[in-house]
Amino acid sequence: MSTQEQAVTVARRLLIDGQLVETGRTLASLDPATGAVYGHAPEAGVAEVDAAVAAARRAFDTTDWATNPQFRIRCLNQLYQALRDNVEELRELTIAEVGATRMLTHGNQLETPIEIVRYYAGLLADYPWSEDLGEVEARGRQHRRWVEREAAGVVSAIAAYNYPHQLALAKLAPALAAGCTVVLKGAPDTPLATLALGEIIARHTDIPAGVVNVLASSDIEVGKRMTTHPDVDVVSFTGSTVVGRQIMAAASATVKKVFLELGGKSAMILLDDADYIASAQFAAFSVVTHAGQGCALTTRVLVPHQDHDKVAELIAANFAHVTYGDPSDPKTYMGPLISARQRDKVDGMVQRAVAAGATLVTGGEKVDPGYFYKPTLLANVDPDSEIAQEEVFGPVLALIPYSDDEEAVRIANNSIYGLSGAVFGADADRAKAVARRIRTGTLSINGGSYFHPDVPFGGYKQSGVGREMGRLGLEEFLEHKTLAEVVS
Repeated sequence: MSTQEQAVTVARRLLIDGQLVETGRTLASLDPATGAVYGHAPEAGVAEVDAAVAAARRAFDTTDWATNPQFRIRCLNQLYQALRDNVEELRELTIAEVGATRMLTHGNQLETPIEIVRYYAGLLADYPWSEDLGEVEARGRQHRRWVEREAAGVVSAIAAYNYPHQLALAKLAPALAAGCTVVLKGAPDTPLATLALGEIIARHTDIPAGVVNVLASSDIEVGKRMTTHPDVDVVSFTGSTVVGRQIMAAASATVKKVFLELGGKSAMILLDDADYIASAQFAAFSVVTHAGQGCALTTRVLVPHQDHDKVAELIAANFAHVTYGDPSDPKTYMGPLISARQRDKVDGMVQRAVAAGATLVTGGEKVDPGYFYKPTLLANVDPDSEIAQEEVFGPVLALIPYSDDEEAVRIANNSIYGLSGAVFGADADRAKAVARRIRTGTLSINGGSYFHPDVPFGGYKQSGVGREMGRLGLEEFLEHKTLAEVVS
């Protein structure tokens, strides 16, 4: 049996209440590098959602999962080891289904997300589940007060297609560490990657039945049910801001806790004393990471007016060195977009930008077979135009000129989004001062890397609500109960 056949076989069933099940309905998974069908996943409907939520509710209410942190540590360590043991099979699946390059699977597409599980197992070892607030006098007596942290309940977790392992594990690991039970749904474009996780949990861990349930579906009613079900306490969603707004509105009917990690239109500011050679290289190779399918990528580059053309030439020269093609080839830097639909969206935005007055410096072309799109640089972009305001989710960079630091900050903040950004400048104090004025959840200064399991990630404004990963990521899945007793 080939590696590809093994991957499809391993990840072809849903996980509901401890059982690996099929539904009689199938969801095709395509290889975005070729456009051919790679495999099939069973497709969940509303009935499977209801069964999964009922299992999660029962596991939370009737087992000691929520109150036994030592058991949770053991299960998380088992999951970590099982993921490590199956990493090569997962790697081939991720390359074939997600279109991720082999290089990326050694980082944020697979191996780094696995470390999230180990991080939360370690965090639990000495996590303070209660906090003493001391004593006060009231009504002539002494009262002791304290706060206890406890699991929030049943979690509906919905992940996007672009980094399926990262997005699934950044939801699942802290939720399990907190003592929650979970219904996890992967994206319809990458169902097998998420279902593989459910297979591994069922076969290689002692996580009790119902604690984790894993679904795949393209049915919009499935997502609606997951976010409105009365037995769901927390909704965790990663995806577009448009859908995030709908989820927030739907969840409000039952006042659920909501975590949203949404879109971004992050700006990279090159100050006039920046190393343009280094920063142009950073800008070019960052925006084509996973073919530009990353919410935190710096897709707008702000450059001083007088140096605009020079920076455009440097970025275009770097784009010429981007290798794209077969994602299984270790030498390939950029793989395909996820689907023909997404590639058409990207191309449409590029063509409209040129029609609106932007200069196409390089790229702007589809490449067949598969869903490839050439690295694209648009120069002299109007900061209020569609291409500067809307998320493209493709390998497209918009170069925007500015006059001074004040205007650069104003343009960077001229967005409904606030997820990430970057500042480059030789004067470190000046660069940090500019960075602090950018209204985003994360910032890179002179290429600094913030992304790690212990670092909270999330956005300002319409880039989301809450933080994922780090200690704050655990606390998204906790409730805080204040208690008091009379002591004398």
